[in-house]
Amino acid sequence: MRKKIVAGNWKMNTTVPEGVKLAQDVVAKLSEVPSDVNLVVAPSFVHIAQVGEVVNGTSVGLSAQNCADEVKGAYTGEVSAQMLSSIGVKYVILGHSERREYYGETNEKLVKKVNLALAEGLTPIFCVGEKLEERKADKHFDVVGEQVKEVLFTLSAEQMANVVIAYEPVWAIGTGETATKEQAQEIHAFIRATLAEKFGALAEEISILYGGSCKPSNAQELFAQKDIDGGLIGGAALKAEDFIAIAKSF
Repeated sequence: MRKKIVAGNWKMNTTVPEGVKLAQDVVAKLSEVPSDVNLVVAPSFVHIAQVGEVVNGTSVGLSAQNCADEVKGAYTGEVSAQMLSSIGVKYVILGHSERREYYGETNEKLVKKVNLALAEGLTPIFCVGEKLEERKADKHFDVVGEQVKEVLFTLSAEQMANVVIAYEPVWAIGTGETATKEQAQEIHAFIRATLAEKFGALAEEISILYGGSCKPSNAQELFAQKDIDGGLIGGAALKAEDFIAIAKSF
């Protein structure tokens, strides 16, 4: 049985007091969430310790939005996987399209990040997805397949069992556009089939999340698809009511 996961990526939003209040509001509504749905919140680095105090002892998992590609050392401004695990972080979002686009993250760099995260007991939420021009040119399978193979195919089956994948149609992030349920299911199934080339039956156990303007109004039809196991939520995760409504959509 694959894990159902709804993860909220807060990105560079909320002050620390606002983030603590948001986490408190999410925790207050936990009783509304089906027991088999795993909620995850991913605040900014500066929020993590205080948000962690709010969710500690609850079923809400704590995630970072990124980590360094080195263990430690003279890397000003970076935060290591070890630092994150030492304060109770359980997940880390890696390879988000915004990191790839704005900060030049390559698949080579992401191999290092994924391995370091796994070595510290963190669960990577590894993001893949195509841009609008790649989708229009019918290159989306090539792009996503390459992202999966160049990073995840370097892992052992034991490592892969501890990875979550998030498919992000880059053209749908923050635009209000959403892949149709058919488009989303098609590429989720493709990702699972690609994983099966390397990992066989394990591919059926990997949770694959949809991340592209998922909101209360469309979550139910997306989550009803065979290969969609939840969502990586952006804007809608900044309102506890919307975030919980998405989690209730299963």
